[in-house]
Amino acid sequence: MKKDGTVFGGRKNRRSFLKNGMVAAGAVTAGMGLVSGSAAFADGEDRAPVTKGDIAILTFLSALEQVEADLWIQYAELGGPTDSVPGTQGLSPTDLVLNGKKIVTGLAPAYITGLFQLDGDMPQYIADNTDDEISHHAFLNNYLESKGGQAIDLSAFAILPPSRVTGVPQHGRLTNLKQLSVDTSWWTRYRSDAQNPDLGGTFENAVPDLAKGQHPAIPVSDDDLLLDKDGNISNHLQAIANTAGFHFAFIEQGGTSLYPTLAQKVTNLEVLRVLLSIGGSEIMHFQTWQDKAGNAPHITDGDLSFPDLNSGVDPNSGGASTPANADLFQTNLIMPEPTIFLHQKLGPVSIIRPTGEPAGGAMGAVQSFVDDGLFLDPATNKNTGIVAVLRRLAEEADEARRRF
Repeated sequence: MKKDGTVFGGRKNRRSFLKNGMVAAGAVTAGMGLVSGSAAFADGEDRAPVTKGDIAILTFLSALEQVEADLWIQYAELGGPTDSVPGTQGLSPTDLVLNGKKIVTGLAPAYITGLFQLDGDMPQYIADNTDDEISHHAFLNNYLESKGGQAIDLSAFAILPPSRVTGVPQHGRLTNLKQLSVDTSWWTRYRSDAQNPDLGGTFENAVPDLAKGQHPAIPVSDDDLLLDKDGNISNHLQAIANTAGFHFAFIEQGGTSLYPTLAQKVTNLEVLRVLLSIGGSEIMHFQTWQDKAGNAPHITDGDLSFPDLNSGVDPNSGGASTPANADLFQTNLIMPEPTIFLHQKLGPVSIIRPTGEPAGGAMGAVQSFVDDGLFLDPATNKNTGIVAVLRRLAEEADEARRRF
């Protein structure tokens, strides 16, 4: 995750950057047209040049991967593998590294206890997902530079306070995991056999309460980790772990749709290969996390309830599920249900969805993160300046074919 010489790196402060560079996403691609020289050509048979539009897409994806790496690092710090919790550290060592510095993991054993209710392998899966996102950002930056583009670094916007749990490094972060409003409509979207968001379909939330208010997905302080006299965690901490479980899948379903959507806009075969290859790993993440979310215990913590999704009751209306929607909430239906695609006359097919704009595009991905509360500054209750940057980059990526 290289910082030197990047568009957003260096010693510029955020105010100067926003004032003088206006989100300077344009600076990433300014004057690049078709990338010149030997770097302009991929190894693919078409020998097509890497265009300004291709660079815009790669730049946006690298930026978003840095955002994802930031949030997954926070999850790993608190809920990743640790020698202090038996069963979390396997034979393979945890080798999470950022900018040459090892990332400490598993700082909240009581939180891990809550995550264990979703799956006994959660700490290792969290570490693996974190490692993947760090590698995606680093690779995309390296690839951009290899094609004559510029690496991107959003570290100037890392101003949000992390968890105050003992041992968590107290430096600013890009994302806030303590005030989330998690949309869980991805659950029913992938279980519907009659609706597709690309064709105007709408979907219910699996956990309606998560989409209301603001909920922590990580323990905010040591107070959240207190055990009762019998050594059990509180319902509040279990709710935090449950929220994390559903948030994991929310994050990864975005990448699952984003990569194939943007792949339709690139012009170079090697760039297409990059997007399809990284996008495939995002699909693997989503498949894993939606399976684990289904194991979240049925509990209530204040105004947040996690329903029994196998009860036959619609958690949105409170009524019995009908034959038409009986499959929408069942927890072990984790394969994409065949549904309509492109046109109803073509019949149902099992697919990733959405893969069209606006729902599956770059701007849609940014807006979903904004709605989630990832960039909310608790001091001002407003989003940080990173939102303007990501929106400008998203606009460039979404319009790559038309504008470039």
